[in-house]
Amino acid sequence: MKAVICLVTSLVVVSVAGYAALNLYDDWFPFGRMWQTPAVRPLENPQLAATTQSVPLTGGEAVYLATAPEQLVAPLNLDDPQTVERGETVYKTYCLQCHGLNHDGYGTVGQSFSPLPGDLQSPRAQSLAPGVLFAEISYGTPNGRQPPLATTVTAADRWRVIAYIRSLGPREP
Repeated sequence: MKAVICLVTSLVVVSVAGYAALNLYDDWFPFGRMWQTPAVRPLENPQLAATTQSVPLTGGEAVYLATAPEQLVAPLNLDDPQTVERGETVYKTYCLQCHGLNHDGYGTVGQSFSPLPGDLQSPRAQSLAPGVLFAEISYGTPNGRQPPLATTVTAADRWRVIAYIRSLGPREP
């Protein structure tokens, strides 16, 4: 009987200690948790109907593909506060899950990748020409984790994300 009581007591103590350790670990874990990440609900609002002439017959994505990334020029003012604000909204919809709230590659999804997604405030990312950033976001990166977003995010919104990324500036050491 004593053996059973000791065994049950030991199991209870181990269970309580394990639960406490798990809670402590969860409270101090430095990365985002699924329940902390804002939900993305793109179909909550009614979809807009396409207007006439909304499919380009000239220009469009073909021009971006045919132009060298270093020569691409943003059709928007990347310093405009409204452009940056819209870019932040688009970032939170499409980029946050991988690049994270701190833009460092430790997003809820990104922390499971090897190599981690790029740090958007790194000297490399901040020194890239806007056209190069546009090409990487649009068509992905060779041997990298950046998925091509040209078919998911409009060209204007990709430029807005670049405006937002550029507004962050380099990370303070």
